[in-house]
Amino acid sequence: MKERLFEVWKQLRSKPMSLLGFGLIAFFTLVAVAAPILAPPEKNSRDAYLMPQDGYSPDPVRPHWQETPEKHRHLFGTTEGQYDLYYGMVWGTRTAFQVALIVVMSSLAAGILIGGAAGFYGGWIDELMMRFTDIILAFPDLILAVVIVAVTRPSIHNVMISVAAVSWPSYARLLRGDVLSIKERDFVSAARALGASDFRILGRHIIPNCIYPLLVVASLSMGRIVITAAALSFLGLGAPVGYADWGQLISLSRNWLLGSSGNPFEYWHTVFIPGFTIFLFVLGWNLLGDAVRDILDPRQK
Repeated sequence: MKERLFEVWKQLRSKPMSLLGFGLIAFFTLVAVAAPILAPPEKNSRDAYLMPQDGYSPDPVRPHWQETPEKHRHLFGTTEGQYDLYYGMVWGTRTAFQVALIVVMSSLAAGILIGGAAGFYGGWIDELMMRFTDIILAFPDLILAVVIVAVTRPSIHNVMISVAAVSWPSYARLLRGDVLSIKERDFVSAARALGASDFRILGRHIIPNCIYPLLVVASLSMGRIVITAAALSFLGLGAPVGYADWGQLISLSRNWLLGSSGNPFEYWHTVFIPGFTIFLFVLGWNLLGDAVRDILDPRQK
């Protein structure tokens, strides 16, 4: 085990960009864990994810980096409606991790169940499941997700359901192809000859030998999922107004993209800070996904 971990660390050290991705995700993880310390919720707040609101003015307030102590809580300024941008960024990190992890795990579970059954049993089961998968893949991901959220009612939970509903087919098709190959191997035939059940053969012999490509795809999908969820929130189909969500924060900046008359950069913070944060979060997962691919894929060695 120690030799394996040392080998993984050695491969990471040989790729500076992989270390950068690991560092970015480690930073965001630290922010998410320490959110109650970095941005303590108000005592009378019914939900820690609801951003503090300091008034109802539609004009954002610029960042207060050198202001009096009582205004220091607006370190990143405020958005439209006077929501504290710093608080939203910190707690939005937790929202981003929740969305990405829940969607990936749900999609992975559905892909393993459907793809594994289709590849292992074949016949009409394979035909039925793969044709259903093809139907889902025939729709543009974002359009289908928008339809699902619109039908079920806009909320952050329904966003996760909709994104997972359009993400699982890629896992299912990838796993099915590997299962079709591995189920013909000698060790699978030996397990079947010894009387092993289908569930045991799948769980002990086939799935463990197919899971690594799925983990690579999952790590590379984390960033895409966050972007899709942010896009739905920007369209008004995600988190409610005032919820700590990066896509929601960018949505609150749509009226101030051009600043004010004579000063196009007056309210730059409302779109740059959440937009750049999403960029770094997605970049970190993409770089880390490349590292996972290099480590797990024997063809890269």
